[in-house]
Amino acid sequence: MLSVTRTRGGLARLWVLAFAAFFASAPLVCNAEGSSAMALPADARIGDYIGRDVMIPMRDGIRLHAQIWRPASASANQKLPMLMQRSPYGFTLERLQQSFENEYKELAAEGFIFVLQDIRGRFGSEGEFVMLRPKATSSKQIDESTDTYDSIEWLTKSLPDNNGNVGVFGISYGGWTAAMATINPHPALKAVSVQASPEDMFLGDDFHHNGAFRLQYGWEYSAALETDGRTLNPFDFGGKDVYDWYLQQQSELAKQDQLHLKRPLPTWQNFATHPNYDGFWKEQVTTTRLSAKVSVPNLIVAGWWDQEDFYGPLKIYEHQEKGDAQGRNFIVIGPWNHGGWARGDGKTYGPIELGSATSVFFRSEVETRWFRHWLKNEGTLDQAEALVFQTGSNQWQRYKAWPPREGVSRRNLYLREGGKLSFTPAKSGEPASFVSDPASPVPYRERPIAPLFSKESTWPEWLADDQAPFSRRSDVLSWSTEPLTEDVTIVGDVAAKLFASTTGSDADWVVKLIDIYPADEALPPAMRGRQLMIANDVYRARFRSSYEKPQAVPANQVVGYEIDLHSASHVFKKGHRIAVQVQSSWFPLIDRNPQQFVANIFEAKPADYVAQTHKVYQAGKYPSAISLGVERPGKLP
Repeated sequence: MLSVTRTRGGLARLWVLAFAAFFASAPLVCNAEGSSAMALPADARIGDYIGRDVMIPMRDGIRLHAQIWRPASASANQKLPMLMQRSPYGFTLERLQQSFENEYKELAAEGFIFVLQDIRGRFGSEGEFVMLRPKATSSKQIDESTDTYDSIEWLTKSLPDNNGNVGVFGISYGGWTAAMATINPHPALKAVSVQASPEDMFLGDDFHHNGAFRLQYGWEYSAALETDGRTLNPFDFGGKDVYDWYLQQQSELAKQDQLHLKRPLPTWQNFATHPNYDGFWKEQVTTTRLSAKVSVPNLIVAGWWDQEDFYGPLKIYEHQEKGDAQGRNFIVIGPWNHGGWARGDGKTYGPIELGSATSVFFRSEVETRWFRHWLKNEGTLDQAEALVFQTGSNQWQRYKAWPPREGVSRRNLYLREGGKLSFTPAKSGEPASFVSDPASPVPYRERPIAPLFSKESTWPEWLADDQAPFSRRSDVLSWSTEPLTEDVTIVGDVAAKLFASTTGSDADWVVKLIDIYPADEALPPAMRGRQLMIANDVYRARFRSSYEKPQAVPANQVVGYEIDLHSASHVFKKGHRIAVQVQSSWFPLIDRNPQQFVANIFEAKPADYVAQTHKVYQAGKYPSAISLGVERPGKLP
């Protein structure tokens, strides 16, 4: 077992390995004692770097395994700073070969000592693994912060030829451990970079968005990773389009594991028994552990098209900004999927041409300069607090903060009768309506939809999918402007203000802000007429008043919803159209809403799923709209 208790164990194992796609070359094998055949050979070398193993003692007597990689070309007695990553994934030579060719390439050229550590209970480290280990509340307890502190204490005193300065960085789980390093930090910790760290698994990362369960992601990872507890075993869908497979599940979702795998999966049962925002989810929220004071400079990194953890980095930045009296809280948002800045050149995302090598730019001109400044005391920090890639124009923009407070006005883009969008509200007009049928939910991708782990899977690129096919469905409402006569630039927070009703007692509201490209032969074929999502999310109506205590929606009554669509920095170019789509299913990305209230959707029976008529109001005292930050000056349609 990889965790202390069964209750936490399933989610622990899932969350540790759920990001394995990013580290696909790492073997996912660990025994109960935490040992593994991970020791480096005596002559371990990758390029200019020579590696060796160490065991670092913690304050409670447990020893943690780490690899030390030092450049062979460094002169004798040359004192170098250390860069540390702390991970549950393991560091194989195969994986490290790829890392030194991608993620570490520019940092290695700069000349840092790399310290790559297995966290407790993982691979070569002793002790027992606990997922999202709770914050220590007394001097006798340990947590990820104390383990980082003790490691840095030992390294600075025991590692030859180090200059006494340490940085911690990482992606996903590694981003989370970097954040934990800032709790009561060691004096030698001079800088961190928290990259794609999750913040809240119920409100916006990985497994839920605004309380709506991410069905395909949750099921396929839990089924794959808990088959034998040691390796990755993709679930066998029998060659079916997974849309069909999920739709054919007629029994309660809570029993899906027992029906198909003949036993309960701890992770799946955690999902089923914690359908609301209870202590199980709240104790894992990242920012509840962080100090209000930013004492260690932090370079937070997010990707506009992160299919897993876009919510987390923005919320961590927002939280840290409140206590950043010394200007040490920074954020970079680029045109990447989950961890995309750490691999490849970043010239494209799906069919979208980005105009430059965005990933190389980040690694060489931002990340490497960041750590050079703080760890070597070299060079000025020419870093805006918010460095943001503006999609549409393919330009990097620099701001004093995110979202920017200057040169931006908040405007409402109103949904109007006849499928029109305008910055002017309508005084009168009938609501738009559609029938949402759980027996035929709107797919989130064009079918067939591949399993996440299959060779055909393009899961990391799904946010670039063309939305035009869905606009033609009768259960998807669409609004758009006329072709723009000049560019319109949006920047900062995006939110939907939706006034809606349903004949049922529950509903999901999916809102998408879209850039419709013209059918211009000058564009690449894949972009002609493409409807590209710029911002989107789902909201489960039962949680409109409380995520802790869901309530039925009053039938046939107009209810107002504030739906966070997060952030954007985008130029809708002249000749393009701004569009909005609203629907009530997004399957199987999101589980089906029965549309009549049941206490726990995981226990809903087939008869509970009922087609309902939904209405979106768009005039008078119910002016549904998208709230945007629009750059000034500029004429608006």
